[in-house]
Order: sequence, then structure tokens, then C-alpha cells
Amino acid sequence: MSKPMKLHKHAVKTVVVPAAGLGTRFLPATKTVPKELLPVVDTPGIELIAEEAAELGASRLAVITAPKKQGVLAHFQEHPELERTLEERGKDEQLDKVRRAPSLIRAVPVEQDKPLGLGHAVGLAEEVLDDDEDVVAVMLPDDLVLPTGVMERMAEVRAELGGSVLCAFQVEPDQVSNYGVFDIEEVDTEAGDVKRVLGMVEKPAREDAPSTFVATGRYLLDRAIFDALRRIEPGKGGELQLTDAIELLITEGHPVHIVIHDGRRHDLGNPGGYIRACVDYGIHHPEYGPSLRRWVAELLESD
Repeated sequence: MSKPMKLHKHAVKTVVVPAAGLGTRFLPATKTVPKELLPVVDTPGIELIAEEAAELGASRLAVITAPKKQGVLAHFQEHPELERTLEERGKDEQLDKVRRAPSLIRAVPVEQDKPLGLGHAVGLAEEVLDDDEDVVAVMLPDDLVLPTGVMERMAEVRAELGGSVLCAFQVEPDQVSNYGVFDIEEVDTEAGDVKRVLGMVEKPAREDAPSTFVATGRYLLDRAIFDALRRIEPGKGGELQLTDAIELLITEGHPVHIVIHDGRRHDLGNPGGYIRACVDYGIHHPEYGPSLRRWVAELLESD
């Protein structure tokens, strides 16, 4: 039985985590290990997402999995034999780490039989929502957004302006062709980090980009998104795109805003982004950070 909505501090009960992908950009490491379980320093990426969801106040993590990727959900299950062994050996610190993921949030599986796009994956999560949920959060596990806290800010904006709220970063003009780019207008609000979305352009040429504000993997979506997902047409490969459903809502007058995050984003889905994430997360880690900073500085100086 899930907690009633009034007990969720930001009025968000469910966070959807699409984790059914094959991790092809990270082969051969992901032949047997789901990419979501690869550790960022000492913590699997999926656990960092769970921690962020818990900070938001959510109580349910709807993990979209493929039939052969149940290992991701296993990370949120208790392991009595391992815990008993660690306890007997007095390894209290390791025991706390093993018990941490199951205590953060309740993870529930939602199976996606075929890879039919992000929109299809998100749409499947509707089956686990309660009747009192009028909003759902989506966090893409490939995106490590630092520092955390942007979802709480997005919830504040939704409480003020309604509709759906997305996370955005500002990039250099020569980088816009790598992202989905927002077409925006100013909002009558004192907060300088909020803009209204008029539309999105996927990976435009520099000269065609409507702005330098780009999308990243954090969404706070009005429940109307599920109806929109049922009404859009599949694109290339028969996939349903979440951005197409958001565009449909915009054309129908649904308010959509972005919160511009003043921080960093790393792509955990490819080796280059993963390495940067480990360094960034590592140098801010209370245990490993000080020595890692010194080592990196010495390494760069020696080169």
C-alpha cells in the first residue's frame, strides 16, 4: 500500500526510470552487467537515481526493465546471507552500504518486451500509478545531474505555474547539434532560471537552433502525458518519442516550462562520459575526494 499523496513533500509519488536498454555503447562491459549497475566510484548509477528520487520525496521507483535485465531490480532486494556474513565479520560499513538501496525507496518492476522508444517505456508506467497521482517524474539513468536538487526546484515551478517542467542546461552554440534544443520565451516571474517552452528541435544545425538551452534526462510531467502518448504516431523504427508527446501537449495549450540547472551533466551510457562522472563524483566524495584531487593534480603536472 503506497503512502497517500499528502504525505509526499513535493506532491510526487512515482519516479519512472527507463532501464530496458541494451547498453550497446558500453559493450563488452554490458554483455552480462546492466549498465545501470556500473559503479560511479562506489555506488551503482541506479542507486544514485534512487537517492535523488528519495530526496524528491517520492516513495515508488518504477523501473522499466527488459525481460533479461532483472538484475537491476535485484539491487533493491535484501540479501540476507550476504548481510549475515558481513555482520558476523564486523564489517559494519559494508553492511550499511548493502542495506542502503532497499531502504531508500520501493522499487517496482515494469517490463518492456520490446525496445519501442522512451515514450513507450514511460507510457508503460501508468499501470503502477495510483488514482491520486496527477504528476509523474522521469529520471533517465544515463544522465548524472550534479549537484542534485534540480527535481525539487522543478516541483516548486510546477506548484507555481502548473503543467509540466523539464530540466535544461545551457551549452555553447557549437554544441547544440548534439542535443534536443528548446524554443523558449520569457516568463513573467522573478526567477531567472525559468522559461516557457514553445517547442523543441532535435539536434539542429548551429544556425537553425532556436536557443542554446538543451534537454537533459529529468522530467516532471503532468499525468496528461499518458493520453498524449496514446495519440502520437510511432516514428523511425516504430518507436514512440516522449518529445513528440510533449510537443502535442504544447500545441494543445498545456503549459510546459524549463528550469535551467546551474550545474553539470554526465552521460553514464558511454565510456567517455562515465570516466568524467567518476572523476567529478570522486573528487567531491568525502572519503576519496581529498586524495583523488591531489593525485589528479600531480598527474596533470607530471604530463
